[in-house]
Amino acid sequence: MNRILTAMTLIMVIAFSGSADAGKLKGAVKIDGSSTVFPITEAVAEEFLAIQPRVRVTIGVSGTGGGFKKFLAGGTDINDASRPIKSKELKKALEKGIEFIELPVAYDGLSVLVNPKNHFVDYLTVAELKKIWQPGSTVKNWSDVRPGWPAEPIKLYGPGTDSGTFDYFTKAINGKEQASRPDFTASEDDNVLVKGIAGDKNALGYFGYAYYLENKSKLKLVPIDGGNGKISPTPATINDGSYKPLSRPIFIYVRKSSASRPEVKEFVNFYIQSVPTLAKEVGYIPLPKDVYSAAKKRFNNLVTGSVFSGDKTKGKSIEELLGIGK
Repeated sequence: MNRILTAMTLIMVIAFSGSADAGKLKGAVKIDGSSTVFPITEAVAEEFLAIQPRVRVTIGVSGTGGGFKKFLAGGTDINDASRPIKSKELKKALEKGIEFIELPVAYDGLSVLVNPKNHFVDYLTVAELKKIWQPGSTVKNWSDVRPGWPAEPIKLYGPGTDSGTFDYFTKAINGKEQASRPDFTASEDDNVLVKGIAGDKNALGYFGYAYYLENKSKLKLVPIDGGNGKISPTPATINDGSYKPLSRPIFIYVRKSSASRPEVKEFVNFYIQSVPTLAKEVGYIPLPKDVYSAAKKRFNNLVTGSVFSGDKTKGKSIEELLGIGK
């Protein structure tokens, strides 16, 4: 089965009939959220259901923000998230008495792409990305970005406003979440963006590293200069943070009330155990081993709340935020 989402309306239901004595668990696990995290969750679910075939896993994709709306309305057990939970989402959870467990699962390098026929873009600086994408941008042609580039119109592609990738990019590049020029082709389905960029020689867009790897024959990756020279996203540069400011952790959020159900508890523990291998398979970068150990402990001890949300996390490592080494 293709690991990458092929339609935004898709609800992936993974279930096996199996034999009568195959697996000990029976029940359902409902998941929604980020298209970026979807390939990892799908891969984990397929492996999980090979050993627990009587569990029904449903994976919807409506973007991180759309997924949180369902999660906070009680419609799902787990939300896939390509950004930490927002303060307004935390407030709503508190108002509704919803407790959750926040678990980082992998690193992603948000990738900037152009069409392979574009032979003049050799790299972009963060300042140039801001010039292109900021609210009120007057950039219409490539020549508006850098002298010497052709006076050809830029066609922009990016995630929709419910996407955690959109939130992360706008904060990292423009300084504020959701701050962006509006005149671009937007979709929470990254495959729509791939198709758009691959079919337009003047296109520029961005999405997660895994979708670039899945479609690299159709796309051209653009190195980014964040102040220390031109750097492309690779497993090494994403892991060590040198690909900045577009390297980020991605998450799953588990409802505490759901975690008490055996099928959900078993699935999440299997997720944490399996994701170091499966993340690499679908194009993401595994976290350090001690982070997965801390995540497993956090989940099984039902430690609720967020340590990744808010500006207080700026400049701190995942290990520091999780209290590893204290």
